[in-house]
Amino acid sequence: MEHATEPNVDVVVVGAGQAGLSAAYHLRRAGYRPERDFVVLDRAPRAGGAWQYRWPSLTFGRVHGVHDLPGMPLRGAAPERPSSEVVGEYFEEYELAHDLRVHRPVAVTAVREGDGDRLRVETSEGVWNTWALINATGTWARPFLPRYPGQRSFRGRQTHTAWYRGPQDFAGERVIVVGGGTSAVQHLLEIAEVATATTWVTRRPPVFLEGPFDERRGREAVARVAERVRVGLPPQSVVSVTGLPMTEAMQRARERGVLRRLPMFDRITPDGAVWADGHTVAADSILWATGFRADLGHLSPLGLREHGGGIRLDGTRAVRDPRVHLLGYGPSASTVGANRFGRTAVNELREWLLVPSA
Repeated sequence: MEHATEPNVDVVVVGAGQAGLSAAYHLRRAGYRPERDFVVLDRAPRAGGAWQYRWPSLTFGRVHGVHDLPGMPLRGAAPERPSSEVVGEYFEEYELAHDLRVHRPVAVTAVREGDGDRLRVETSEGVWNTWALINATGTWARPFLPRYPGQRSFRGRQTHTAWYRGPQDFAGERVIVVGGGTSAVQHLLEIAEVATATTWVTRRPPVFLEGPFDERRGREAVARVAERVRVGLPPQSVVSVTGLPMTEAMQRARERGVLRRLPMFDRITPDGAVWADGHTVAADSILWATGFRADLGHLSPLGLREHGGGIRLDGTRAVRDPRVHLLGYGPSASTVGANRFGRTAVNELREWLLVPSA
């Protein structure tokens, strides 16, 4: 809808995934009223955050990292159901239970300096003027596709995790899976069951995590990511600081040779890939499981980035503009971190905002 006038609110929350809903919950608990004191804008057509786009074969029982939203646990979900359905329904129930009144689908196109000390949030439904912004846009909308020599000459199909719909699309094919993260391994294990041949390629040798990912390991991983963000560098991928948790399915695949990894190829040919030593692999498809980048283009007018390419944070607050808080970026990118940092952002905003919230 178009606004006849530009409404003013204390806080605009951009994104209604785990981090955005957590922030909205804590705003409500602090006494902020939806659509009068704050508004939540979400680009997706329905509830579920990035989970709604996950491939159907990723069932709830196989996912890693679904964490309860604050104030409402997720219970009783059947493990054989697609995670996209389970989490989507859970998020929808959560929005209704806490009366968060998410506006969707709404694309935020730019955040600029507004009148006085306000920010001007330009969207597909009109303009909002706000004292503060909680940005929780995540990464799913920005798949990262590396560029390699010969890539455009490849006669087969190239796709990405963002567009993966299941192993059936690769039945009978020779497939190269590129990437060293959890999604890459999940794709590889599924596709290996139906493909003629699979080849796994990563930039660095994968590090498999033996034993549980306990609290100590979690704190160490968060601290390493936080240090990069503190000095203004882009955050690392989660797997680069945690390693790959070795599951029973992965152990069986390793015993079958499916997890045999090759270093990155030198170039792509019309029929596959070739390495610097002359080794070649024929392929019908290349699946780039190469991750995502933070979806922050709408914040560009504010000039938040440092020379190192990242946005330096103090807690959740952008150092270059204390009106802007980032969730789902750096140490708050995990689902557990999203909850904790959602509360932190709201507490910091309450201390900083001079405008009364009630």
